[in-house]
Amino acid sequence: MPTPEPLLKVDGLRVTYGGVTAVDGVSFDVPSGSVLGLIGPNGAGKTSLIDGLTGYTRVSGGRVSFAGRDITGDSPHRRARAGLARTFQSVELFDDLTVTENLAVATSRITLFSTLRDLVLPPRERNRGAVVEALELCGLGDVAHRYPQELSHGQRKLVGVARALAAKPALVLLDEPAAGLDTVESLELGRQLRRLPQLGISVLLVDHDMSLVLAVCDTLLVLDFGRSIATGTPEQVQKDPSVIEAYLGAP
Repeated sequence: MPTPEPLLKVDGLRVTYGGVTAVDGVSFDVPSGSVLGLIGPNGAGKTSLIDGLTGYTRVSGGRVSFAGRDITGDSPHRRARAGLARTFQSVELFDDLTVTENLAVATSRITLFSTLRDLVLPPRERNRGAVVEALELCGLGDVAHRYPQELSHGQRKLVGVARALAAKPALVLLDEPAAGLDTVESLELGRQLRRLPQLGISVLLVDHDMSLVLAVCDTLLVLDFGRSIATGTPEQVQKDPSVIEAYLGAP
């Protein structure tokens, strides 16, 4: 029986900034219905890898395939429309929109026709179901009508995650979603992340909260100085000598 094509397939990806190589020939797959954790020390190239996968940084080598199609040269918005969503370490929200309205923006596909229609017709309620589902997944129902400046930093981070989920992606890349969350918020985030594959959303998770990563990820990919040094289950990676050296230093 043939092996199913992975949802995301990365072959020899390179990202450079001038003479600095941030990602050096990294290859991996993300199967449908899985949660992959991307970990590594500070400066290992994790965010640069996400930037390359989502088109926010031009890659200098390698190939990225998504849902069986080569997207290496696609713009960020084309990748997003194909079902590849992401969050950012910095919380970028529209401060003059409520939480619900911030999420609704992610469900809107802007075209010339939709722009002209909105100029002459009353505003439509866009994909309300996807917005409500994302709010519930991230535990934001109680603050749905508040504005970002009225929220804690942890809640603002969760709004960023919910906004990515509201677009109904096939794969979401989460860059440090637990940063700024307290223990209770982090535990709840982990519980909801485990539900996403059941809803048809695969996950690539980058985070320094190792308890979160180990609890929710099926497999881990470890970067150090832009290179992949280990991959496997959480149990295998925790015992890998290369990973121990990268995090703790050689004796």
